[in-house]
Amino acid sequence: MAGAQAPVTRVHGALLEVHRVGVLLRGRSGIGKSECALELVSRGHRLVADDVVELERSAEGRVVGRAPERIRHHMEIRGLGILYIPDLFGPESVAESASVDLVCELERWREGAQYDRLGLERTSHELLGVAIPRLVLPAHPGGSMATVVEVAAREQRRRRDGVNAAARLDARLRREMRRP
Repeated sequence: MAGAQAPVTRVHGALLEVHRVGVLLRGRSGIGKSECALELVSRGHRLVADDVVELERSAEGRVVGRAPERIRHHMEIRGLGILYIPDLFGPESVAESASVDLVCELERWREGAQYDRLGLERTSHELLGVAIPRLVLPAHPGGSMATVVEVAAREQRRRRDGVNAAARLDARLRREMRRP
């Protein structure tokens, strides 16, 4: 159909561009998505959307996110209120849109919960029919998730380039086990 718009889906979360990787932060209300996003922006990464992310599938089959026009470039931080990110960090601190390359699901750390400790294979989260790599990241009370998210973005970029540190270590250990 000529001129038809791709369907738009709205999700709760924050979308940032971190080391050229579009990272969608998801999780329950109050888990610290906006605080993590604010810390990432303060480190030089770019905010695309906070609280509500509009997603659509591009002609190339990628999922692209942006903020609704009404709240674009704004953040709400409990205790501070509404912030306009370009006023605080400059116009380069925001982006109009980004592809969603990684979903980081923040959840409260739970004693005895099983979290991936090897990283050999990533689970995925389906958005608009596209499987996006997904990480479940345990958030400790009072802890900062920004460094973990930065490293997750760097690691995702390496995996996209065909480098998987966990698989490389696994192969090395298997070779050593086969030696007499």
